[in-house]
Amino acid sequence: MALFGTKKAVLTAATAALALALSACGGSGGDSPKPADNPSFAAGTTMEKLSKAGSIKIGTKFDQPLFGQKGLDGKPVGFDVEIGKALAAKLGIGADKIEWVETVSANREAFIEQGRVDIVVATYTINDKRKEKVAFAGPYYEAGQALLVNKDNDTITKPEDVKGKKVCSVTGSTPATTIVEEYGAVLVPAAKYSDCLEPLRNKQVEAITTDNVILAGFVDKEPDAFKLASDQTFTKEPYGIGLKKDDTEFRNWINDQLEAFEKDGTYKKAWEDTAGKVIKTAPSLPAIDRY
Repeated sequence: MALFGTKKAVLTAATAALALALSACGGSGGDSPKPADNPSFAAGTTMEKLSKAGSIKIGTKFDQPLFGQKGLDGKPVGFDVEIGKALAAKLGIGADKIEWVETVSANREAFIEQGRVDIVVATYTINDKRKEKVAFAGPYYEAGQALLVNKDNDTITKPEDVKGKKVCSVTGSTPATTIVEEYGAVLVPAAKYSDCLEPLRNKQVEAITTDNVILAGFVDKEPDAFKLASDQTFTKEPYGIGLKKDDTEFRNWINDQLEAFEKDGTYKKAWEDTAGKVIKTAPSLPAIDRY
């Protein structure tokens, strides 16, 4: 990326290698959930429309190890992806009928509002500002903001240490706002978190900040190059599933499915087959916010 003098060939190779590694360790999530047979939904609901169409457009990230990473076959793998597949299956839609749409932090609300996606499952933190434009089901996971630094950097161990220093994060993301407004960092913006890796490696920035689970994926890929500044997080980031703002029936239905996934083992399997390969402590479904 010209902004950072990124060596595109290196980044491309690293991305491909990470996708291969995830595939090798079962990152695809194993067998896809079996679609429900002839599910029935109330007339006029989004569930009925999608079920009858037999397809769904799901927005997710393509560069987030463990949650949404583009695989060698061109399809994303990760925990977010498995949650999306499970929801589609409850609509009677098989994994092969899902259209995966790459979404980045800056375009998630726009893609929902414009109808370019039906739902977004993309490490998408629920907050009041976003609720002005879209609705959220969930949360289905709670992460926390952290800092990624070069392996040889021992000067940054907490967010207060980045005051006045250059920190890379994604435009429009919650972590980018937090690190500037609350901790006084100098933001170096990027379109995707993977675009921050080369600037960090080349010491053009002091750190990368986003959610701990995202950063853990980068550490897993290159443990000799990067590390988490600390195991401690300094925010709570409840991940939700984004959808059209006024679609209350669809939001309630998704919430019902998430709670069912926790009970029937779908949630646990989705985690163990993806992010659980690296983050061994299995989460429980957070309390659903039925606002």
